[in-house]
Amino acid sequence: MHADDKRDQRDRRSINGHVMLKVPWDVIRSMCSRYERRGKPDSRTQFSDDDDFSIIGRFGAEIRGYVNYYLLAHNVGKLYRLKWTMETSMLKTLANKHKSTVTQMASKYRTCVTTPSGVLTCFQAVVEREAGKKPLVAQFGGFAIRRRKDAILIDQRPPISYTKGSELLKRLQADACELCGSTIRVEVHHLRKMADLNRHKRKQVPTWFRLMAARKRKTLIACRACHEAIHAGRPTKQARSA
Repeated sequence: MHADDKRDQRDRRSINGHVMLKVPWDVIRSMCSRYERRGKPDSRTQFSDDDDFSIIGRFGAEIRGYVNYYLLAHNVGKLYRLKWTMETSMLKTLANKHKSTVTQMASKYRTCVTTPSGVLTCFQAVVEREAGKKPLVAQFGGFAIRRRKDAILIDQRPPISYTKGSELLKRLQADACELCGSTIRVEVHHLRKMADLNRHKRKQVPTWFRLMAARKRKTLIACRACHEAIHAGRPTKQARSA
């Protein structure tokens, strides 16, 4: 860094010579281009067959990934340009799916949430479930893009896409363990990336591992008992044969 006008209480130059981490503008433009066509935000028609919950959840996961990756950057606030591009692309995708307009989609899903940074605007889709169970929530935005000095950087680029959202939503709504069929305290076991499946070195491959590898999924719907067994390295329950 170099700035002769930045001075401390003793009138000494305070930032000269210090290291500054910045997000290059070319990188921001490159990320924006993934959601643009001819220089303007455009819909991602490959997701038009997904439900609204999945579309909003997919875009939300991607923007959080980008922001978390660059949290140490002094100019991380410039990612608001990327957020606007992705937001417009998301709304155009929804509008294209419903043969509607961006304004109508924005009005339908815009909401306000309370965060440590105050009340912020975001886009949110909620899927209600039967009585006694929390609704499923997909959210885009709702967090401040602000530098964090204590951020722990995992030096791995955030993926652009992940497991097909509409399929995951249907599996969650089914509310049944894919290993034993139990409906008690159903959760999601997930891997960070598919390559983690290749790191399994056991002689006897667990059932959950074979299931995820065969379906090429990073997620598995499991009851609490099976989920704990997976993390503890114990055998999971088996589904009863029909």
